[in-house]
Amino acid sequence: MSRKNPLGQATPYPDQYSPELLYAIARIDARSALGLEDDLPFYGADIWNAWELTWLDNSGLPRVATAEFVVAADSVNIIESKSLKLYLGSFAMSRFESSQDVAAVLTRDLTACTGTDVYVAIRGPSSPDGSLVSRMPGHCVDNMAVSCDAYEVDPGLLITDSANVVSEDLHSDLLRSLCPVTDQPDIGSVLISYRGPKIDREGLLRYIVSFRQHQDFHEACVERMFLDIQERCGVEQLSVYARYQRRGGIDINPFRSNFEAAAPNIRLWRQ
Repeated sequence: MSRKNPLGQATPYPDQYSPELLYAIARIDARSALGLEDDLPFYGADIWNAWELTWLDNSGLPRVATAEFVVAADSVNIIESKSLKLYLGSFAMSRFESSQDVAAVLTRDLTACTGTDVYVAIRGPSSPDGSLVSRMPGHCVDNMAVSCDAYEVDPGLLITDSANVVSEDLHSDLLRSLCPVTDQPDIGSVLISYRGPKIDREGLLRYIVSFRQHQDFHEACVERMFLDIQERCGVEQLSVYARYQRRGGIDINPFRSNFEAAAPNIRLWRQ
């Protein structure tokens, strides 16, 4: 694996297969700041969709596909997103016998980088269409008339009605955070599914907006949300699922839960 993080650096874009481009980031780096140890209060996965995968077949004819990668939340490492973009770009002028061979190479390399088995699915033009635009379930909190002045994470904005226990899905399309290396904005939507004391929707919206100038990777933002809501709201069951817009042809979608086994790989209106 590459020993230098390519994020924020001027880098070449090789077009011959180069697995050494992949750069691993230890999850413990972000989790230590959240007070998380080995006994995680959630499980889940990071779902990555790559929309620009291309390679050459044995006759030199280009092939195109999309790819889905699912990395378990308990993996040792995440993959730095620019390094993944560079790595996938290195397939462009490399020859492979079939899409199955490409999938096998991707599985091997991504598993080695993350330290866990990575699910890989490649879908070509003839594959069943699994990318129809979907909507997040439940109620959208974005249309309330609220005043916002907190743009760095403030869990104190989370308020509950302890006398009213509910099960509900709430979502917002106003999630924005900043890359901790480049300061570039990461834009997305977030779904909070829970059972417990009813969460004040205005406070939840203001809390989501408070990530607007917060610097962290996608995965860490979702884990911080999970911990803040769990601790401040006292919910029994909780899932937090963010769907971020793509950058460099890749979108990243972390899912964390203490009661749901998995999340569907839906495609939202901006993805």
